[in-house]
Amino acid sequence: GHCKSMASDWEKLAEEWSGNDTGLIAEVDCTTDDAQPLCSAEGVQGFPTLKYGDPTALDDYQGGRSYDDLAAFAKENLKPMCGLSNIDLCDDEKKAMIESLMAMSKDDLEKSVATESQKITDADETFKSELKKLQEKYEELLKTKEATEAEVKAGGL
Repeated sequence: GHCKSMASDWEKLAEEWSGNDTGLIAEVDCTTDDAQPLCSAEGVQGFPTLKYGDPTALDDYQGGRSYDDLAAFAKENLKPMCGLSNIDLCDDEKKAMIESLMAMSKDDLEKSVATESQKITDADETFKSELKKLQEKYEELLKTKEATEAEVKAGGL
């Protein structure tokens, strides 16, 4: 299929980027059990699925699949990003955030991460709870609609 047809181009590109400090060309076989958690988390459904960007928030690649297309995209997009190892690439706001995090003790940093993680957990629980209420309301409205339709049809319309 498509995976096999682009394999040699992908391998060539991976070889060219091997050892690069800012870009990584890699592959994951989503048909194996070991890869399922990663593939599921990244929303991989069809093959090949190409992703790029920040490893914690990958984007879908929508460009061409030829070697030339892939190489041009990599050259243009796989560049150093703002971060601890490239703080000079950060805007003032990001620099200030990184510096404030770096100034924290390990315990304070862990507490901060736990607090922020709890906010995400709480938001997820609220979302699920509200979604359940919406589903129940939807089902109630659907029953009312269907009963009304049945009543109208039974009346000869």
